[in-house]
Amino acid sequence: MEIQRLIGRALRAVVDLEKLGERTIWIDCDVIQADGGTRTASITGAFVAMTLAIQKLRAEGVIKENPITDYLAAISVGIDSQQGLLLDLNYEEDSSAEVDMNVIMTGALVALLNFKEQAKKRHSQENS
Repeated sequence: MEIQRLIGRALRAVVDLEKLGERTIWIDCDVIQADGGTRTASITGAFVAMTLAIQKLRAEGVIKENPITDYLAAISVGIDSQQGLLLDLNYEEDSSAEVDMNVIMTGALVALLNFKEQAKKRHSQENS
């Protein structure tokens, strides 16, 4: 999935668009040190940036109610035959992991994305 669409979908999951009104919030995600979970870093950073922008709009009286309905964060998760379960994978871990997933959550699951073909095979083996 294209990262732009992924970030937008994740952010829309925690915003009441009616309360935001006829506004567009543009967020540009630049990952300065890309050593692993760039998608998840972008999602978490975008949520923080959006929250700050909305706080400013509220302080200026542009919007009356907070349109953010929940907090949002993302993290990468992997399974490696040598190291076991991994969290917030760096590039080396991501490259060698049998399973590489991005988990996007509030108090509930927003998205779970699997990026390795071996994961399907391993999952079916574990459930046999």
